[in-house]
Amino acid sequence: MRTEYRNARTEKMDMIRMQQTNTEQGLLQVNVTTSQGMRPVPGAIIHISYTAIPDSEIEQQTTDESGQTTQIELPAPPREWSMEPGNLQPYSEYTIQVEAPGYRNVNISGVEIFSGEIAILPVFLNTEGPQDDNIVIPANTLFGDFPPKIEEAEIKPMDESGEIVLSRVVIPEYVIVHDGPPSDRRARNYYVRYRDYIKNVASCEIYATWPDATLRANILAIMSFTLNRVYTEWYRNQGYDFTITSSTAYDHKWVFGRNIYSNISRIVDEMFPNYLSRPNVRQPILTQYCDGQNVSCPGWMTQWGSKYLGDQGYSTIDILRYFYGSNMYINTAEEISGVPASWPGYNLGIGATGPKVRQLQQQLNAIARNFPAIPTITVDGIYGPRTSEAVRTFQRVFDLPQTGIVDFSTWYKISQIYVGVTRIAELY
Repeated sequence: MRTEYRNARTEKMDMIRMQQTNTEQGLLQVNVTTSQGMRPVPGAIIHISYTAIPDSEIEQQTTDESGQTTQIELPAPPREWSMEPGNLQPYSEYTIQVEAPGYRNVNISGVEIFSGEIAILPVFLNTEGPQDDNIVIPANTLFGDFPPKIEEAEIKPMDESGEIVLSRVVIPEYVIVHDGPPSDRRARNYYVRYRDYIKNVASCEIYATWPDATLRANILAIMSFTLNRVYTEWYRNQGYDFTITSSTAYDHKWVFGRNIYSNISRIVDEMFPNYLSRPNVRQPILTQYCDGQNVSCPGWMTQWGSKYLGDQGYSTIDILRYFYGSNMYINTAEEISGVPASWPGYNLGIGATGPKVRQLQQQLNAIARNFPAIPTITVDGIYGPRTSEAVRTFQRVFDLPQTGIVDFSTWYKISQIYVGVTRIAELY
């Protein structure tokens, strides 16, 4: 046993030395809020160490009034390691400890940093209980050892009584994730916002360093698969009380408390109402995929194959059609749950007026009560410089392009945060 421990520790130390010798830089930002009420926690102390040697601190920061650290530069392996399958781990791993007066400490090990990418680590602090919260992030599914997906029909039969519950595709506000295989009754269920779920899964299953079109193709496949589970009430019709599982044998990998990546987050915020369709099929397609290296899956998209097509300049839809056929197309859901009002269909900027601007101003002021970096503004229905500045600050705090203009992504992000801060209790 001691020999095995020494061997494992030696391997970890060799990995750290290799990462330090072949060093590039990635970025980490830690965002700390309360687990209920979505209130930022200013003054939280963030301790950063290598996961292999957690007692050796390499960085310490304190969160600002928005509960955020600055973007911290951390060593990461060469970017090229993530561009081909191989035995070299393409990301470095860090342990993050968060402590704040009146809250339980949170310890997160295995935070993954890629060269040239911004990793965002959302941390939720609890006040109840004497014990620390300990979270371990497993390897990315492209690098670790996970069960392959069990093949299913991409279109579920619609002639069985009770099979289809929804009459149209709706983007849910939350999904309930069963953190284990369906039959594991000991596994915990988590209420997770739909967009946060997609960002988490994508960060678990692909590399953030890949071409933009490849990221979008894989994210669309993840969203369509998930919405098929929602639309068909797949697990509820089998007597379960959840939407989807975290088992790669049945669904996708999801990890409570893991970090996501800025570019993946922005893509999801742009595309979250979308899914994949075939002609004359109402339900989102159950778009299954595999890595294409350790597992082969004819008729499905392969992740490494999609990466190579992205390298060649293929567009998102061309990547998807290469694997799933020429009759696959991108569709948009008719309804988005959990938002006060739909996007007006055009960008709001300086000079815009009317009820949509007034609603926007009211929501920003409500958010500013929790996030004081955002200036309060007069609710007059006129989009002037003060409103533009409030929007720009909101975009900075929530990792959106800082344009001062309310586009599709910003509108729905404001709606999401507004709903979060005005609820009496969150479902965490």
